[in-house]
Formats: sequence, structure tokens, C-alpha cells
Amino acid sequence: MKIYQSRLFEKKVSKFNTHQKISLDGVIKIIVSNPPGVQEKKGDLRGVYIYKFKLQDQLYLLAYRIPGPEILELIMIGPHENYYRDLKNYLKSKA
Repeated sequence: MKIYQSRLFEKKVSKFNTHQKISLDGVIKIIVSNPPGVQEKKGDLRGVYIYKFKLQDQLYLLAYRIPGPEILELIMIGPHENYYRDLKNYLKSKA
């Protein structure tokens, strides 16, 4: 499976420390093994899936979509606060 990262995702992950990046790699492996692991979002976020996980005692959300067979696009990662608002704004700016 090919995995693509958005520029926003890359910038956020570059600020993570080594332990956080290792944990994130484990989360991505879980998503790859079962891509639509959660329900698809509705409305403005149609086609986007959200995976929730703990990273150093803080809840993080990872937004991704599956644009084609064997393709995974990682869109955004961050804590829950204002996450959906920022995600909607980012997707609108890309459209």
C-alpha cells in the first residue's frame, strides 16, 4: 500500500520527538492493516476517516482518506481541541 502525507501532516509530525514518531508508526500500521477502521465522516468531511489514539496521555486524532485501491492519504494529526474546525478549513483550502 502506498502512503502519502499532506504537507500539513508532515509539518506536525516533524515537531514530534522520537518516541512519539515510533508510536505514530504503530498507529499507521494499524490503519494500513484495516483502512476503513471507523465510520466515514458526514457532511463537509465526507470521505474522511478519523482514527483516535493516545499519545503520551493526550488524545490525538489522525484524519485520513482512501482515494483509491492500495492508496492511503494521511491528511492531518493533532489534539482534539479545534481539530474538526481546522480540518474543514484545510480541506476547503485544498478544494
